[in-house]
This record gives sequence, C-alpha cells and structure tokens, in this order.
Amino acid sequence: MQEIPLHLGFITLLLVIGLFLGFFISYFLIKKSWKSNLPNLFMGFFILCLSLMMFEGWLNYTGLIFKVLWLTNFAEPLNFALAPLIYLFVISQFKNFKKGKQWLHFLAFIFWLGYCLFFFIQPDVVKYNSNIDVMQMDIPFIKTNYSISQDPLRIRTYTNLLTGLSLIIYNVLTIKILIQKASSLGQTIWNTTNKTLIAIRNAQYHFIIVIVIFIAVKLFFGNNDVGDYFIYLYIAFMLFMTTVQIMNGSSYFDKVSTFLEVPSLKYQKSSLANEEKEIILASIVDLMQTEKYFKSSTASMSGLAKAIHQSSHHVSQVINEKLDQSFFEMIASYRVEEAKEILKTELGKKITIEEVAELVGYNSKSAFNTAFKKITSQTPSEFRDS
Repeated sequence: MQEIPLHLGFITLLLVIGLFLGFFISYFLIKKSWKSNLPNLFMGFFILCLSLMMFEGWLNYTGLIFKVLWLTNFAEPLNFALAPLIYLFVISQFKNFKKGKQWLHFLAFIFWLGYCLFFFIQPDVVKYNSNIDVMQMDIPFIKTNYSISQDPLRIRTYTNLLTGLSLIIYNVLTIKILIQKASSLGQTIWNTTNKTLIAIRNAQYHFIIVIVIFIAVKLFFGNNDVGDYFIYLYIAFMLFMTTVQIMNGSSYFDKVSTFLEVPSLKYQKSSLANEEKEIILASIVDLMQTEKYFKSSTASMSGLAKAIHQSSHHVSQVINEKLDQSFFEMIASYRVEEAKEILKTELGKKITIEEVAELVGYNSKSAFNTAFKKITSQTPSEFRDS
C-alpha cells in the first residue's frame, strides 16, 4: 500500500476543537440525564453521534484513516440515528410522550449497522481502495480477490440519498408537531410566547441549515466524502455555541470561588457574624415569600444579592449554611411548592404542564419535570392526577 501524506492545517484544528467539545458535552448530558431527563438524554446521544461522525470525517480529511484502516466507515450507520434522535428530543418535551415503542425509530440504524458488517469484515486492502475511491485520490487501486461482497444488495451507494431523505422526513414531522403545538395555544410557531417552543424552533433552524449544507455538498461534490468537512465545520460551530449556552447557564459563575479553592474551607475566613447571617436569611425568605423572586426565569445569585443589598458571596454562604442548599436548589424548592399550589386549583387542572412551568419561572417543561420529581418523587402530571 502506498504511503499517504497527512493533511494538517487550520481546518483540522477547528475540527479537533469541535470533537473535544462534542465528546465533552455529550458525556455530561448523558451522565446527568440518564434516568431523569429524556430530552437531554436524546440530545446527549445526538451530539455523541455527531461527534463520532466528525471523528471519522477528521480521519478522512487528514489522511490518518490510512493509519487505522479498521475504522473505515465505522460511523456510517449513525447517519440513520440522527434524525430519530432529534425527533424524540422534540416530542419528549410535550405531554403524552410514550416511551414504549420509540425504539422502532431506530430500525433503519439497526439494519444499516448489521448490513455494514459485510464491509467491516473486509481485509485492509478493500478498505484502502474504498478510501481512495470516496476521497477521489489520484492513486491506483490495489487488486484483490476477496470473495465476500462488501455490498451484496448494492444499496450502500445510496447511503447519502437515504440519509438526506431520513433527515428531511423527520424534520417535516418535527416542524408539523411544533406547528400543531403552537396552534393549540392559539399562536403560530413564528410568533409564539411559549418558551419551550421558541427554544426548539431556534434549534430547528440549525438542523435545517445542516440539511441544506448536506444537500449542497452532495450535489456539488457527488457521492463521496471530499466536501464533508463543510458539514463538520458547521457542526463544530453548533457545538461551540452549545458550550457557550451551557456556560452562560451554569451556576458556577454565581459563586465567589476559584478552581483552586478547597470546598471545605470555602467560608472559613468569612467575617460574617451569626446575627448578620440571620438578617440576610430573613431578607431572602421575605423576598421569596412576598415578592416571589423565584418566579423570574432570570433569577440568579447576583440578582438576589442585589435585591437585598448584600454581596453574592454572603448570600451564597447564608443559603449554604442556614438552608443546607445551593442557590438553585433553594429556587427549585420554592418553584415546586408554588407549582403544587397551582396544580391544586381549578386553573391548574385546566392549563398545560408547560404553562405551569412558565408560571413558576422555568423556561422548559423538562427542567420543571426533573426538579419537581426530584423533590416530590412524582411528576407534575402525577401530582395533579392524585
């Protein structure tokens, strides 16, 4: 086999950054939402699939795939898992989602994974020739007499076409669901006040852009992998923006601390007297009970501290020491108690769970469900029905 020179440069660096972010985000999304947050779980697996596909694309683009020929096309079956994961991410955020038969959406992925075994068992020389072909390299093929066909049904040449159809069909279904949900609220998907719908709609824009780039690349470059790095560059951009969003929503930055600080020594040097702590605690409780500060969707440690004219550090210390909670645990407890009172009323029996979530300060139904179940061991719907 001919030695293939490596192709390294700025684009490969961008893809490596995207890969790191993708694997990092997907790990924590899957780990943190395995049992309690289905939408985030589906999104975690979606990002993991994208990252694995980007990794294969990065190997192809750099030429490193010729160093690890056994990995050739390893991510191809994942093409048929992307669209179902996005679809399930969306519908799992709405009422009446049924877990039962959702695995049927992955039948195409399961079939393609099994079918690709015909290629995976091929010797390295076959995979070498395959990479030369799809990357349109001006290098002669190596003759081989291996008897087992890598594509007995002659359908792998339609991988890109079938992937595009899958993405389009599931995106149409997803948009239809969003339109129906907005219509049930007397609104449109383009002009809605429902924060869950707004968030999903905005995310859908990115998925549509990926489809457009995918179609454009395949039309321009043909049925090969030469232009796939354009798709992966946009995905890397999506992952970077997702990281920024996660960092902006993190409670870590509401705390006065550094990564070098030992947790057990956090308030050891604090000069705050016990009497002052009681005063701050009373101010916090008063703000929560009389003004219901927790109902603001933008509630934050810094905002709370400013409202009671104290430092964020002192407010954090009081919440931690006097309530044995973090700021967000305290906010969640107030929101859940408020939600319980709403769900007991006639109004609470008529409005949707998403609307209840918004009334108590949550931007998404999934986050509300997670907090509610963690505190009460019931979902909001179960609590209302009981």
